[in-house]
Amino acid sequence: MTTANFVDFQNVWLAYNDELLAQNHFAVEDINLQVKQGEFIAIVGPSGCGKSTFMKLTTGLKRPSKGQIFVDGQPVTGPLKISGMAFQAPSLLPWRTTLDNVLLPLEIVEPFRTQFKQRKEEFAERARKLLRTVGLGGYEDKFPWQLSGGMQQRASICRALIHEPKMLLLDEPFGALDAFTREELWCILRDLWTEQKFNVILVTHDLRESVFLADTVYVMSKSPGRFVVKKEIDLPRPRDLEVTYTPEFTNIVHELRGHIGAIRQAGAVINQ
Repeated sequence: MTTANFVDFQNVWLAYNDELLAQNHFAVEDINLQVKQGEFIAIVGPSGCGKSTFMKLTTGLKRPSKGQIFVDGQPVTGPLKISGMAFQAPSLLPWRTTLDNVLLPLEIVEPFRTQFKQRKEEFAERARKLLRTVGLGGYEDKFPWQLSGGMQQRASICRALIHEPKMLLLDEPFGALDAFTREELWCILRDLWTEQKFNVILVTHDLRESVFLADTVYVMSKSPGRFVVKKEIDLPRPRDLEVTYTPEFTNIVHELRGHIGAIRQAGAVINQ
């Protein structure tokens, strides 16, 4: 599976129900997208363009009305077990400690679930190691209400990675955080990805975030969403925050902003 595409969307369309399908009213249309093994992609675009819908299709939470989706060489026919997800709201369970929140997927997802009691200490050590990696060593026994927003989001990313998924899907994961915390978490995510080389699909409104983290940035049109721009980010890796102040970085951000501005303007003209 080294040369094949890890994610492969083939002419995918989605209408949310049969009535909308009969009216040819689609949430996303004509999506053809190929993501290489270990690639980090980001998806940007105006609000309501279908970015989150694309995520649901990728994970099998939604089935396409037309077309086919393959992940890791297999057709997507239902919810994927090989993916981890993190959202803008960390959604940690308030009655569980940080450690127990991170362990949750291992209690639910096979093959870990049936092994959980026998291997609990081994799994707990894996969780502790992951928490140390993101700077949460010493916070294992704290409850979510004892953690800052940034700490909760770090724990959420650990929870998404604890079962060592082949793909990580991130839906606006840093959107609610202050700028300094956000940039700190960019670097943590960068380091985790560099070390483990899982596939990442990041949905974000933050163009700087997309350019800093991704190999390739895709711009979606207004609804019905489709990919209208593919921008390969040729900034060398490893990237540190200093790169965000360079003309090369700023030029890419401005270019993407121009594309999104043009999409918004076109939408405004159509709606007049």
